[in-house]
Amino acid sequence: MRNAEFDREKVLRSAMSAFMAKGYGKTSMQDLTKATGLHPGSIYCAFDNKRGLLLAAIEQYIQDRGKEFDAFFTDDQAVLTQLKTYLDHIVQECLSCESEQACLLIKALNELAEQDDEIQSITSASLASWQEGIEYVLRKAQTNGELSADQDCAHLARYFVMGIYGLRTFAQTHPEAEVLQRLADKLYQDVCGAA
Repeated sequence: MRNAEFDREKVLRSAMSAFMAKGYGKTSMQDLTKATGLHPGSIYCAFDNKRGLLLAAIEQYIQDRGKEFDAFFTDDQAVLTQLKTYLDHIVQECLSCESEQACLLIKALNELAEQDDEIQSITSASLASWQEGIEYVLRKAQTNGELSADQDCAHLARYFVMGIYGLRTFAQTHPEAEVLQRLADKLYQDVCGAA
């Protein structure tokens, strides 16, 4: 049997959207065929089953988010300025028409962690890697003299990540944009204000 040809990244990003919109349990194979444009047989051939498609979508999500994160910290601006731009980007994501679509990793972790050790392990490792990326950025800011040398960057990174989780969750209650921005500004100040 000949394998169907398709744009794998496009299919996985479409599957991500379907899983984020409804969660894994409520996303049907019909939803996935509609979102991806693939026939059920093609999905089974390429990904084995719905879970296989979720795992592939999570891997693509991790790659996409990693590239996006790195893109915020590439120029010669002050590191903390770049971190603020990154946080403001997250606020805009939360306020967009896709605000109902929580982070795929958090959604998968919340829904499936108790049932699927592999998904729990992959999502936890990715979130830990993201936290390490934040810690690296804070340490760089410390080295540059933008952040006080006596600050515990590991603790600040955990606090920052926790705050972003909170922002994403709170955004699902549809607050006013100004309210969400003020909360994000307070988070930034709490983490980076001790220059």
